[in-house]
Amino acid sequence: MSLLPYRRNVGAVLFNAAGLVLVCRRADLPNAEGAPGGWQLPQGGIDDDEDPGTAVLRELAEEIGTDRAAVIAEHPEWLTYDLPAHLVGRALGGRYRGQMQKWFALRFHGTDADIRLDADPHPEFDAWRWARLAELPALAVDFKRAIYLRLAADFAHLAAA
Repeated sequence: MSLLPYRRNVGAVLFNAAGLVLVCRRADLPNAEGAPGGWQLPQGGIDDDEDPGTAVLRELAEEIGTDRAAVIAEHPEWLTYDLPAHLVGRALGGRYRGQMQKWFALRFHGTDADIRLDADPHPEFDAWRWARLAELPALAVDFKRAIYLRLAADFAHLAAA
């Protein structure tokens, strides 16, 4: 496993005007309403030679149907997670051991009607809701929990804005 590289990825902590964060339910886990890992933040791969700031807006448009957002903060570090052994060789096209992620906090400038999970012909998510930032770690799948804990702590000052 350690011989496989990390996949470069961006993630979005999208805050609404009330300081709540957009979380989305994975379409491949529709019965995981309260289970850790059923809900997550929008994220996605970075194309070759793509700027991470550009990638995060592209990913929002692809995954939630809108890019009506502005970057308000960038996490200073690339955060990594390793896939559990049973997913290595299966998840992420079988080519990666996990992901190296650049996370951004963004302010949503649209309305709830602008969020369109059906904008992509193969949607990654089938439901969405606004959540308190402090809820993120409890929603995360085990192998991503440390990242969600870090995001909840490091972006906490933005939730009140």
